[in-house]
Amino acid sequence: MGNIMKNNLSQYKNYLINLIFPVVVFGGITGVLSGAVLVLYKFMANKITAASAFAYSYLKENICFVIIALILFFGIACLFSYIYKKIPNLKGGGIPTSIGMLRGKIRFKWFENLVGTFFMSLTSFLIGVPLGTEGPSVQMGTVLGRACSGDKLKSHRAWGRYTMTGGACAGFSTATGAPVSGILFAIEEAHNSVSPMIVMVSMVAVVTSNVTSKLLSPIFGITDSLFGKIDLAILDITKLWIPLLIGFVFGIFSVLYLRYYKLLNIIISKISAKRYMKYKIFVVFVLTLIFGLISQSFISTGHHLIDSLLKAPSSVMLLVSILLVRTTLTLSANITGITGGIFLPIMAIGATLASLIGNVSMSLGLDKDYYSLIIVLGIGACISGMMKMPLTAIVFSIEALSCSDNLLPVILTAITSYVITEIFNEKSINDSTLEKRLEHLNMGKECVVEEIFVSVKEGSFASGKEVRDIFWPSNMYILSIKRPEDEKADMSVHGSRILCTGDILHVRYTTYDIQATHKEIDEVLGNQDYSQTIDLHEIFDGFAKKHN
Repeated sequence: MGNIMKNNLSQYKNYLINLIFPVVVFGGITGVLSGAVLVLYKFMANKITAASAFAYSYLKENICFVIIALILFFGIACLFSYIYKKIPNLKGGGIPTSIGMLRGKIRFKWFENLVGTFFMSLTSFLIGVPLGTEGPSVQMGTVLGRACSGDKLKSHRAWGRYTMTGGACAGFSTATGAPVSGILFAIEEAHNSVSPMIVMVSMVAVVTSNVTSKLLSPIFGITDSLFGKIDLAILDITKLWIPLLIGFVFGIFSVLYLRYYKLLNIIISKISAKRYMKYKIFVVFVLTLIFGLISQSFISTGHHLIDSLLKAPSSVMLLVSILLVRTTLTLSANITGITGGIFLPIMAIGATLASLIGNVSMSLGLDKDYYSLIIVLGIGACISGMMKMPLTAIVFSIEALSCSDNLLPVILTAITSYVITEIFNEKSINDSTLEKRLEHLNMGKECVVEEIFVSVKEGSFASGKEVRDIFWPSNMYILSIKRPEDEKADMSVHGSRILCTGDILHVRYTTYDIQATHKEIDEVLGNQDYSQTIDLHEIFDGFAKKHN
Protein backbone atom coordinates (compact mmCIF):
# COMPACT_ATOMS: atom_id res chain seq x y z
CA MET A 1 0.00 0.00 0.00
CA GLY A 2 2.84 2.34 0.93
CA ASN A 3 4.62 1.61 -2.36
CA ILE A 4 1.44 2.37 -4.32
CA MET A 5 1.02 5.72 -2.56
CA LYS A 6 4.70 6.48 -3.07
CA ASN A 7 4.42 5.71 -6.79
CA ASN A 8 1.28 7.83 -7.09
CA LEU A 9 2.96 10.77 -5.34
CA SER A 10 5.98 10.38 -7.61
CA GLN A 11 3.69 10.33 -10.65
CA TYR A 12 1.82 13.46 -9.53
CA LYS A 13 5.12 15.22 -8.78
CA ASN A 14 6.45 14.33 -12.22
CA TYR A 15 3.17 15.54 -13.80
CA LEU A 16 3.41 18.83 -11.90
CA ILE A 17 7.08 19.50 -12.65
CA ASN A 18 7.19 18.28 -16.27
CA LEU A 19 3.79 19.43 -17.50
CA ILE A 20 1.73 21.84 -15.37
CA PHE A 21 4.65 24.01 -14.21
CA PRO A 22 6.14 24.57 -17.71
CA VAL A 23 2.67 25.16 -19.19
CA VAL A 24 1.85 27.86 -16.63
CA VAL A 25 5.31 29.46 -16.58
CA PHE A 26 6.17 29.38 -20.30
CA GLY A 27 2.58 30.00 -21.42
CA GLY A 28 2.12 32.84 -18.91
CA ILE A 29 5.37 34.60 -19.81
CA THR A 30 4.58 34.23 -23.52
CA GLY A 31 1.10 35.70 -23.01
CA VAL A 32 2.26 38.69 -20.96
CA LEU A 33 5.11 39.52 -23.33
CA SER A 34 2.95 39.06 -26.44
CA GLY A 35 0.19 41.22 -24.96
CA ALA A 36 2.61 44.04 -24.10
CA VAL A 37 4.42 44.03 -27.46
CA LEU A 38 1.21 43.78 -29.48
CA VAL A 39 -0.52 46.61 -27.64
CA LEU A 40 2.43 48.80 -28.62
CA TYR A 41 2.16 47.42 -32.17
CA LYS A 42 -1.59 48.20 -32.38
CA PHE A 43 -0.92 51.72 -31.11
CA MET A 44 1.80 52.27 -33.72
CA ALA A 45 -0.34 50.71 -36.48
CA ASN A 46 -3.25 53.04 -35.68
CA LYS A 47 -0.97 56.09 -35.81
CA ILE A 48 0.69 54.92 -39.05
CA THR A 49 -2.66 54.15 -40.72
CA ALA A 50 -3.98 57.59 -39.78
CA ALA A 51 -0.77 59.19 -41.11
CA SER A 52 -1.17 57.26 -44.36
CA ALA A 53 -4.76 58.50 -44.80
CA PHE A 54 -3.61 62.08 -44.16
CA ALA A 55 -0.74 61.71 -46.64
CA TYR A 56 -3.08 60.50 -49.39
CA SER A 57 -5.46 63.39 -48.72
CA TYR A 58 -2.52 65.79 -48.98
CA LEU A 59 -1.31 64.19 -52.23
CA LYS A 60 -4.78 64.56 -53.75
CA GLU A 61 -4.61 68.30 -53.19
CA ASN A 62 -0.92 68.56 -54.15
CA ILE A 63 -0.41 66.23 -57.13
CA CYS A 64 3.04 67.68 -57.79
CA PHE A 65 4.37 65.72 -54.78
CA VAL A 66 3.35 62.35 -56.29
CA ILE A 67 6.74 62.08 -58.04
CA ILE A 68 8.46 62.36 -54.65
CA ALA A 69 6.17 59.62 -53.30
CA LEU A 70 7.11 57.38 -56.26
CA ILE A 71 10.82 57.88 -55.62
CA LEU A 72 10.31 57.10 -51.95
CA PHE A 73 8.27 53.99 -52.81
CA PHE A 74 10.99 52.71 -55.14
CA GLY A 75 13.58 53.14 -52.40
CA ILE A 76 11.39 51.19 -49.96
CA ALA A 77 10.86 48.47 -52.61
CA CYS A 78 14.63 48.12 -52.98
CA LEU A 79 15.05 47.94 -49.19
CA PHE A 80 12.28 45.30 -48.87
CA SER A 81 13.82 43.25 -51.67
CA TYR A 82 17.23 43.30 -49.97
CA ILE A 83 15.80 42.29 -46.58
CA TYR A 84 13.72 39.46 -48.09
CA LYS A 85 16.83 38.00 -49.70
CA LYS A 86 18.59 38.04 -46.32
CA ILE A 87 15.57 36.93 -44.22
CA PRO A 88 13.13 35.04 -46.48
CA ASN A 89 10.70 34.14 -43.67
CA LEU A 90 9.67 37.80 -43.37
CA LYS A 91 7.88 37.57 -46.70
CA GLY A 92 4.12 37.49 -47.14
CA GLY A 93 1.18 36.85 -44.84
CA GLY A 94 1.94 36.44 -41.16
CA ILE A 95 -0.56 33.63 -40.54
CA PRO A 96 0.76 31.23 -43.26
CA THR A 97 4.33 31.94 -42.09
CA SER A 98 3.33 31.27 -38.48
CA ILE A 99 1.63 28.00 -39.45
CA GLY A 100 4.84 26.93 -41.19
CA MET A 101 6.83 27.79 -38.07
CA LEU A 102 4.39 25.98 -35.75
CA ARG A 103 4.48 22.85 -37.91
CA GLY A 104 8.27 22.91 -37.91
CA LYS A 105 8.53 23.58 -41.65
CA ILE A 106 10.00 27.11 -41.51
CA ARG A 107 13.12 27.82 -39.44
CA PHE A 108 13.86 31.28 -38.12
CA LYS A 109 15.78 33.47 -35.67
CA TRP A 110 13.25 34.93 -33.29
CA PHE A 111 14.76 38.39 -32.69
CA GLU A 112 15.39 39.37 -36.32
CA ASN A 113 11.95 38.02 -37.25
CA LEU A 114 10.26 40.02 -34.47
CA VAL A 115 11.97 43.31 -35.36
CA GLY A 116 11.61 42.76 -39.11
CA THR A 117 7.90 41.92 -38.94
CA PHE A 118 7.22 44.87 -36.62
CA PHE A 119 8.81 47.58 -38.74
CA MET A 120 8.25 46.20 -42.25
CA SER A 121 4.53 45.69 -41.71
CA LEU A 122 4.22 49.23 -40.33
CA THR A 123 5.99 50.50 -43.45
CA SER A 124 3.47 48.59 -45.61
CA PHE A 125 0.63 50.29 -43.70
CA LEU A 126 2.20 53.71 -44.26
CA ILE A 127 2.24 53.08 -48.00
CA GLY A 128 -1.38 51.92 -47.78
CA VAL A 129 -0.95 48.36 -49.09
CA PRO A 130 -4.25 46.52 -48.36
CA LEU A 131 -2.81 44.17 -45.73
CA GLY A 132 -3.80 43.85 -42.08
CA THR A 133 -2.33 43.86 -38.58
CA GLU A 134 -3.58 40.46 -37.42
CA GLY A 135 -1.09 38.43 -39.52
CA PRO A 136 2.00 40.25 -38.18
CA SER A 137 0.48 40.02 -34.67
CA VAL A 138 0.21 36.23 -34.97
CA GLN A 139 3.75 36.01 -36.37
CA MET A 140 5.22 38.19 -33.63
CA GLY A 141 3.36 36.21 -30.97
CA THR A 142 4.79 33.02 -32.50
CA VAL A 143 8.41 34.18 -32.39
CA LEU A 144 7.97 35.63 -28.89
CA GLY A 145 6.77 32.18 -27.83
CA ARG A 146 10.03 30.75 -29.13
CA ALA A 147 12.00 33.36 -27.20
CA CYS A 148 10.14 32.49 -23.98
CA SER A 149 10.80 28.75 -24.20
CA GLY A 150 14.43 28.98 -23.16
CA ASP A 151 16.07 28.80 -26.57
CA LYS A 152 19.54 28.56 -25.01
CA LEU A 153 18.55 25.92 -22.45
CA LYS A 154 18.53 22.45 -23.97
CA SER A 155 16.08 21.06 -21.40
CA HIS A 156 13.51 23.66 -22.45
CA ARG A 157 13.92 23.75 -26.24
CA ALA A 158 11.36 21.00 -26.81
CA TRP A 159 8.74 23.32 -25.34
CA GLY A 160 9.38 25.78 -28.17
CA ARG A 161 6.56 24.77 -30.51
CA TYR A 162 4.09 24.69 -27.61
CA THR A 163 4.90 28.20 -26.43
CA MET A 164 5.02 29.32 -30.07
CA THR A 165 1.48 27.97 -30.42
CA GLY A 166 0.47 29.87 -27.29
CA GLY A 167 2.10 33.01 -28.69
CA ALA A 168 0.28 32.64 -32.02
CA CYS A 169 -3.05 32.30 -30.20
CA ALA A 170 -2.19 35.28 -28.00
CA GLY A 171 -1.33 37.31 -31.11
CA PHE A 172 -4.62 36.43 -32.80
CA SER A 173 -6.74 37.14 -29.73
CA THR A 174 -4.94 40.42 -28.94
CA ALA A 175 -5.29 41.64 -32.53
CA THR A 176 -8.98 40.73 -32.82
CA GLY A 177 -10.22 40.86 -29.23
CA ALA A 178 -11.54 37.29 -29.62
CA PRO A 179 -9.84 35.00 -27.06
CA VAL A 180 -11.82 31.79 -27.72
CA SER A 181 -11.27 32.22 -31.47
CA GLY A 182 -7.57 32.52 -30.70
CA ILE A 183 -7.56 29.14 -28.96
CA LEU A 184 -9.57 27.56 -31.80
CA PHE A 185 -7.05 28.98 -34.28
CA ALA A 186 -4.37 26.67 -32.82
CA ILE A 187 -6.60 23.62 -33.04
CA GLU A 188 -8.34 24.18 -36.36
CA GLU A 189 -5.73 25.93 -38.48
CA ALA A 190 -2.25 25.72 -36.97
CA HIS A 191 -2.11 22.02 -36.06
CA ASN A 192 -5.40 20.48 -37.27
CA SER A 193 -5.47 18.43 -34.07
CA VAL A 194 -6.54 18.57 -30.44
CA SER A 195 -4.43 17.59 -27.45
CA PRO A 196 -4.52 18.62 -23.78
CA MET A 197 -1.08 20.24 -23.96
CA ILE A 198 -1.98 22.39 -26.97
CA VAL A 199 -5.20 23.52 -25.30
CA MET A 200 -3.56 24.22 -21.92
CA VAL A 201 -0.67 26.27 -23.32
CA SER A 202 -3.01 28.18 -25.64
CA MET A 203 -5.48 28.95 -22.84
CA VAL A 204 -2.80 30.20 -20.44
CA ALA A 205 -1.16 32.37 -23.12
CA VAL A 206 -4.48 33.80 -24.34
CA VAL A 207 -5.75 34.61 -20.84
CA THR A 208 -2.53 36.36 -19.76
CA SER A 209 -2.20 38.25 -23.07
CA ASN A 210 -5.80 39.47 -22.87
CA VAL A 211 -5.38 40.61 -19.25
CA THR A 212 -2.20 42.44 -20.26
CA SER A 213 -3.95 43.99 -23.27
CA LYS A 214 -6.92 45.17 -21.19
CA LEU A 215 -4.58 46.77 -18.64
CA LEU A 216 -2.32 48.49 -21.18
CA SER A 217 -4.81 49.50 -23.90
CA PRO A 218 -6.34 52.43 -21.92
CA ILE A 219 -2.83 53.77 -21.27
CA PHE A 220 -2.16 53.90 -25.01
CA GLY A 221 -5.66 55.16 -25.78
CA ILE A 222 -6.67 52.17 -27.93
CA THR A 223 -9.49 49.65 -27.71
CA ASP A 224 -8.85 45.95 -27.12
CA SER A 225 -11.78 44.94 -29.37
CA LEU A 226 -11.90 44.93 -33.15
CA PHE A 227 -15.28 46.56 -33.84
CA GLY A 228 -17.03 47.08 -30.53
CA LYS A 229 -20.73 46.33 -30.10
CA ILE A 230 -22.65 46.02 -33.39
CA ASP A 231 -26.44 46.47 -33.33
CA LEU A 232 -27.94 43.57 -35.27
CA ALA A 233 -31.54 42.58 -35.90
CA ILE A 234 -32.50 39.06 -34.83
CA LEU A 235 -33.28 36.97 -37.91
CA ASP A 236 -36.76 35.48 -37.93
CA ILE A 237 -36.88 31.69 -38.17
CA THR A 238 -38.94 31.97 -41.35
CA LYS A 239 -36.08 33.78 -43.08
CA LEU A 240 -33.37 31.12 -42.72
CA TRP A 241 -33.12 31.12 -46.51
CA ILE A 242 -31.08 34.34 -46.14
CA PRO A 243 -28.05 32.73 -44.44
CA LEU A 244 -28.29 29.75 -46.80
CA LEU A 245 -28.25 32.10 -49.81
CA ILE A 246 -25.34 34.12 -48.35
CA GLY A 247 -23.41 30.91 -47.62
CA PHE A 248 -24.00 29.64 -51.17
CA VAL A 249 -22.91 32.94 -52.80
CA PHE A 250 -19.81 33.16 -50.61
CA GLY A 251 -18.96 29.51 -51.20
CA ILE A 252 -18.92 30.08 -54.97
CA PHE A 253 -17.04 33.37 -54.53
CA SER A 254 -14.46 31.66 -52.27
CA VAL A 255 -13.81 29.05 -54.98
CA LEU A 256 -13.35 31.81 -57.58
CA TYR A 257 -11.16 33.81 -55.17
CA LEU A 258 -8.88 30.85 -54.45
CA ARG A 259 -8.58 30.03 -58.16
CA TYR A 260 -7.87 33.67 -58.95
CA TYR A 261 -5.07 33.47 -56.38
CA LYS A 262 -3.56 30.53 -58.28
CA LEU A 263 -3.85 32.40 -61.59
CA LEU A 264 -2.16 35.52 -60.20
CA ASN A 265 0.53 33.33 -58.67
CA ILE A 266 1.32 31.86 -62.08
CA ILE A 267 1.40 35.30 -63.73
CA ILE A 268 3.56 36.96 -61.06
CA SER A 269 5.84 33.92 -60.76
CA LYS A 270 6.71 34.23 -64.45
CA ILE A 271 8.91 37.11 -63.33
CA SER A 272 10.91 34.70 -61.20
CA ALA A 273 14.39 36.19 -61.19
CA LYS A 274 15.37 37.52 -57.77
CA ARG A 275 16.71 40.72 -59.28
CA TYR A 276 13.15 41.56 -60.37
CA MET A 277 11.71 41.30 -56.84
CA LYS A 278 12.09 45.00 -56.15
CA TYR A 279 10.22 45.83 -59.37
CA LYS A 280 7.32 43.51 -58.49
CA ILE A 281 7.06 45.13 -55.07
CA PHE A 282 7.28 48.59 -56.64
CA VAL A 283 4.43 47.77 -59.06
CA VAL A 284 2.18 46.87 -56.09
CA PHE A 285 3.18 50.14 -54.40
CA VAL A 286 2.39 52.13 -57.55
CA LEU A 287 -1.02 50.49 -57.96
CA THR A 288 -1.72 51.20 -54.29
CA LEU A 289 -0.81 54.85 -54.83
CA ILE A 290 -3.03 55.17 -57.92
CA PHE A 291 -6.11 53.66 -56.31
CA GLY A 292 -5.40 55.38 -52.99
CA LEU A 293 -5.58 58.74 -54.75
CA ILE A 294 -9.02 57.74 -56.07
CA SER A 295 -10.43 56.50 -52.74
CA GLN A 296 -9.22 55.20 -49.38
CA SER A 297 -11.80 52.42 -49.72
CA PHE A 298 -9.52 50.71 -52.26
CA ILE A 299 -6.48 50.51 -49.97
CA SER A 300 -5.30 50.21 -46.35
CA THR A 301 -6.21 47.46 -43.87
CA GLY A 302 -9.95 47.51 -44.57
CA HIS A 303 -11.01 48.25 -40.99
CA HIS A 304 -12.44 51.67 -41.90
CA LEU A 305 -14.21 50.17 -44.93
CA ILE A 306 -15.94 47.53 -42.79
CA ASP A 307 -17.01 50.18 -40.26
CA SER A 308 -18.52 52.36 -42.99
CA LEU A 309 -20.29 49.46 -44.73
CA LEU A 310 -21.84 48.34 -41.43
CA LYS A 311 -23.42 51.77 -41.08
CA ALA A 312 -24.71 52.29 -44.61
CA PRO A 313 -24.44 50.71 -48.09
CA SER A 314 -22.57 52.32 -50.97
CA SER A 315 -23.49 52.37 -54.66
CA VAL A 316 -23.39 49.06 -56.53
CA MET A 317 -20.76 50.31 -59.00
CA LEU A 318 -18.45 51.47 -56.21
CA LEU A 319 -18.87 48.18 -54.35
CA VAL A 320 -18.03 46.15 -57.47
CA SER A 321 -14.96 48.33 -58.06
CA ILE A 322 -13.81 47.93 -54.44
CA LEU A 323 -14.31 44.16 -54.65
CA LEU A 324 -12.21 43.81 -57.81
CA VAL A 325 -9.46 46.23 -56.80
CA ARG A 326 -9.03 45.04 -53.19
CA THR A 327 -9.07 41.37 -54.25
CA THR A 328 -6.37 41.93 -56.87
CA LEU A 329 -4.20 44.24 -54.74
CA THR A 330 -4.35 42.08 -51.60
CA LEU A 331 -3.53 38.86 -53.45
CA SER A 332 -0.76 40.55 -55.47
CA ALA A 333 0.80 41.95 -52.29
CA ASN A 334 0.62 38.53 -50.65
CA ILE A 335 2.12 36.71 -53.65
CA THR A 336 4.86 39.32 -54.06
CA GLY A 337 5.77 38.79 -50.42
CA ILE A 338 5.06 42.19 -48.88
CA THR A 339 4.89 41.87 -45.09
CA GLY A 340 1.35 42.04 -43.69
CA GLY A 341 -1.75 40.02 -42.88
CA ILE A 342 -4.66 38.93 -45.08
CA PHE A 343 -7.24 38.11 -42.37
CA LEU A 344 -8.64 41.65 -42.03
CA PRO A 345 -8.44 42.37 -45.80
CA ILE A 346 -10.40 39.15 -46.43
CA MET A 347 -12.98 40.37 -43.92
CA ALA A 348 -13.15 43.66 -45.85
CA ILE A 349 -13.69 41.77 -49.11
CA GLY A 350 -16.43 39.74 -47.39
CA ALA A 351 -18.11 42.90 -46.11
CA THR A 352 -18.02 44.41 -49.63
CA LEU A 353 -19.62 41.39 -51.29
CA ALA A 354 -22.17 41.13 -48.44
CA SER A 355 -23.03 44.80 -48.93
CA LEU A 356 -23.73 44.04 -52.59
CA ILE A 357 -26.02 41.18 -51.55
CA GLY A 358 -27.70 43.52 -49.05
CA ASN A 359 -28.26 46.17 -51.72
CA VAL A 360 -29.88 43.67 -54.09
CA SER A 361 -31.97 42.11 -51.29
CA MET A 362 -33.30 45.46 -50.10
CA SER A 363 -34.19 46.47 -53.66
CA LEU A 364 -36.25 43.25 -53.81
CA GLY A 365 -38.15 44.16 -50.66
CA LEU A 366 -36.08 42.69 -47.78
CA ASP A 367 -36.39 44.57 -44.50
CA LYS A 368 -33.59 47.16 -44.20
CA ASP A 369 -33.10 46.17 -40.54
CA TYR A 370 -31.32 43.03 -41.76
CA TYR A 371 -28.64 44.91 -43.71
CA SER A 372 -25.96 44.94 -40.96
CA LEU A 373 -26.66 41.28 -40.19
CA ILE A 374 -26.03 40.38 -43.83
CA ILE A 375 -22.64 42.15 -43.63
CA VAL A 376 -21.65 40.22 -40.51
CA LEU A 377 -22.84 36.87 -41.92
CA GLY A 378 -20.85 37.59 -45.07
CA ILE A 379 -17.68 38.23 -43.08
CA GLY A 380 -18.11 34.91 -41.25
CA ALA A 381 -18.79 33.08 -44.53
CA CYS A 382 -15.63 34.60 -46.00
CA ILE A 383 -13.47 33.34 -43.12
CA SER A 384 -15.07 29.91 -43.34
CA GLY A 385 -14.79 29.60 -47.13
CA MET A 386 -11.51 31.28 -48.02
CA MET A 387 -9.56 30.34 -44.91
CA LYS A 388 -11.34 26.97 -44.37
CA MET A 389 -11.90 27.69 -40.65
CA PRO A 390 -15.65 27.10 -40.05
CA LEU A 391 -15.43 26.68 -36.26
CA THR A 392 -13.24 29.77 -35.87
CA ALA A 393 -15.59 31.69 -38.17
CA ILE A 394 -18.62 30.78 -36.03
CA VAL A 395 -16.98 31.62 -32.70
CA PHE A 396 -15.36 34.78 -34.13
CA SER A 397 -18.78 35.98 -35.35
CA ILE A 398 -20.13 35.55 -31.83
CA GLU A 399 -17.15 37.11 -30.03
CA ALA A 400 -16.11 39.94 -32.33
CA LEU A 401 -19.17 40.58 -34.49
CA SER A 402 -21.99 40.54 -31.89
CA CYS A 403 -23.81 37.52 -33.34
CA SER A 404 -24.74 35.81 -30.06
CA ASP A 405 -28.47 36.27 -30.81
CA ASN A 406 -28.11 34.91 -34.36
CA LEU A 407 -26.25 31.69 -33.70
CA LEU A 408 -28.23 29.48 -36.10
CA PRO A 409 -27.84 31.86 -39.09
CA VAL A 410 -24.10 32.11 -38.39
CA ILE A 411 -23.73 28.32 -38.34
CA LEU A 412 -25.77 27.86 -41.53
CA THR A 413 -23.79 30.52 -43.39
CA ALA A 414 -20.36 29.23 -42.30
CA ILE A 415 -21.13 25.58 -42.99
CA THR A 416 -22.70 26.23 -46.40
CA SER A 417 -19.71 28.28 -47.55
CA TYR A 418 -17.25 25.69 -46.23
CA VAL A 419 -19.05 22.71 -47.82
CA ILE A 420 -19.04 24.33 -51.25
CA THR A 421 -15.26 24.90 -51.13
CA GLU A 422 -14.89 21.27 -50.03
CA ILE A 423 -16.97 20.08 -52.98
CA PHE A 424 -14.60 21.91 -55.33
CA ASN A 425 -11.61 20.54 -53.36
CA GLU A 426 -10.07 23.96 -52.76
CA LYS A 427 -7.28 24.50 -50.22
CA SER A 428 -7.42 27.43 -47.84
CA ILE A 429 -5.60 30.62 -48.78
CA ASN A 430 -3.22 30.01 -45.86
CA ASP A 431 -2.33 26.47 -46.97
CA SER A 432 -1.89 27.56 -50.59
CA THR A 433 0.38 30.44 -49.53
CA LEU A 434 2.41 28.18 -47.23
CA GLU A 435 2.79 25.56 -49.95
CA LYS A 436 4.22 28.13 -52.37
CA ARG A 437 6.46 29.56 -49.67
CA LEU A 438 7.94 26.15 -48.88
CA GLU A 439 8.53 25.45 -52.57
CA HIS A 440 10.54 28.67 -52.78
CA LEU A 441 12.47 28.10 -49.52
CA ASN A 442 13.40 24.50 -50.41
CA MET A 443 14.23 25.17 -54.05
CA GLY A 444 17.51 23.48 -55.00
CA LYS A 445 17.74 21.48 -51.76
CA GLU A 446 17.93 17.69 -51.69
CA CYS A 447 15.03 15.86 -50.07
CA VAL A 448 16.19 13.04 -47.75
CA VAL A 449 14.01 10.14 -46.56
CA GLU A 450 15.22 8.15 -43.55
CA GLU A 451 13.77 5.24 -41.60
CA ILE A 452 15.48 4.61 -38.26
CA PHE A 453 14.97 3.39 -34.71
CA VAL A 454 15.27 5.84 -31.82
CA SER A 455 14.72 5.41 -28.10
CA VAL A 456 13.20 7.45 -25.29
CA LYS A 457 16.07 8.51 -23.03
CA GLU A 458 15.78 8.93 -19.28
CA GLY A 459 14.78 12.46 -18.28
CA SER A 460 13.90 13.40 -21.87
CA PHE A 461 10.99 15.64 -22.78
CA ALA A 462 8.95 12.73 -24.20
CA SER A 463 9.31 10.47 -21.16
CA GLY A 464 5.98 10.30 -19.31
CA LYS A 465 4.03 12.16 -22.02
CA GLU A 466 1.34 10.87 -24.37
CA VAL A 467 2.25 10.38 -28.01
CA ARG A 468 -0.54 12.71 -29.16
CA ASP A 469 0.77 15.55 -26.98
CA ILE A 470 4.23 15.65 -28.57
CA PHE A 471 5.15 17.89 -31.49
CA TRP A 472 7.34 15.61 -33.56
CA PRO A 473 9.63 16.96 -36.29
CA SER A 474 7.80 17.93 -39.47
CA ASN A 475 6.98 15.03 -41.82
CA MET A 476 8.01 12.41 -39.26
CA TYR A 477 5.79 9.37 -38.82
CA ILE A 478 5.94 6.83 -35.99
CA LEU A 479 5.56 3.39 -37.55
CA SER A 480 5.63 1.41 -34.29
CA ILE A 481 6.58 1.59 -30.62
CA LYS A 482 8.15 -1.31 -28.73
CA ARG A 483 8.62 -1.65 -25.01
CA PRO A 484 11.75 -3.70 -24.09
CA GLU A 485 10.02 -5.34 -21.10
CA ASP A 486 7.84 -7.22 -23.59
CA GLU A 487 8.89 -7.57 -27.20
CA LYS A 488 5.25 -8.28 -28.13
CA ALA A 489 4.05 -4.98 -26.65
CA ASP A 490 3.36 -3.12 -29.86
CA MET A 491 1.68 0.16 -28.81
CA SER A 492 -0.81 2.09 -30.90
CA VAL A 493 0.48 5.57 -31.68
CA HIS A 494 -3.03 6.83 -32.39
CA GLY A 495 -4.34 6.33 -28.88
CA SER A 496 -3.53 8.12 -25.64
CA ARG A 497 -0.40 6.01 -25.00
CA ILE A 498 2.22 7.24 -22.57
CA LEU A 499 5.88 6.93 -23.57
CA CYS A 500 8.31 5.49 -21.01
CA THR A 501 12.08 5.59 -20.73
CA GLY A 502 13.56 2.87 -22.91
CA ASP A 503 10.71 2.67 -25.44
CA ILE A 504 11.94 2.01 -28.98
CA LEU A 505 10.33 4.06 -31.75
CA HIS A 506 10.47 3.01 -35.38
CA VAL A 507 10.21 6.29 -37.31
CA ARG A 508 10.31 7.50 -40.89
CA TYR A 509 10.80 11.14 -41.88
CA THR A 510 11.33 13.34 -44.90
CA THR A 511 13.58 16.37 -44.52
CA TYR A 512 15.56 18.98 -46.42
CA ASP A 513 17.87 19.55 -43.43
CA ILE A 514 18.84 16.26 -41.80
CA GLN A 515 21.03 17.86 -39.12
CA ALA A 516 18.19 20.13 -37.99
CA THR A 517 15.78 17.17 -37.90
CA HIS A 518 18.23 15.14 -35.79
CA LYS A 519 18.51 18.09 -33.43
CA GLU A 520 14.71 18.23 -33.06
CA ILE A 521 14.57 14.49 -32.33
CA ASP A 522 17.28 14.90 -29.67
CA GLU A 523 15.34 17.74 -28.04
CA VAL A 524 12.28 15.51 -27.72
CA LEU A 525 13.74 12.06 -27.05
CA GLY A 526 17.24 12.79 -25.74
CA ASN A 527 20.56 12.38 -27.57
CA GLN A 528 20.49 9.58 -30.15
CA ASP A 529 23.24 7.75 -31.97
CA TYR A 530 22.56 8.24 -35.67
CA SER A 531 25.72 6.46 -36.83
CA GLN A 532 24.05 3.06 -36.69
CA THR A 533 20.58 1.59 -36.88
CA ILE A 534 19.19 0.16 -33.66
CA ASP A 535 18.78 -3.63 -33.76
CA LEU A 536 15.56 -4.47 -31.94
CA HIS A 537 16.34 -8.17 -31.62
CA GLU A 538 19.70 -7.43 -30.04
CA ILE A 539 18.06 -5.12 -27.48
CA PHE A 540 15.38 -7.67 -26.59
CA ASP A 541 17.91 -10.52 -26.30
CA GLY A 542 20.15 -8.40 -24.05
CA PHE A 543 17.20 -7.39 -21.90
CA ALA A 544 16.09 -11.04 -21.52
CA LYS A 545 19.61 -12.20 -20.51
CA LYS A 546 19.85 -9.40 -17.96
CA HIS A 547 16.65 -10.49 -16.22
CA ASN A 548 17.24 -14.29 -16.35
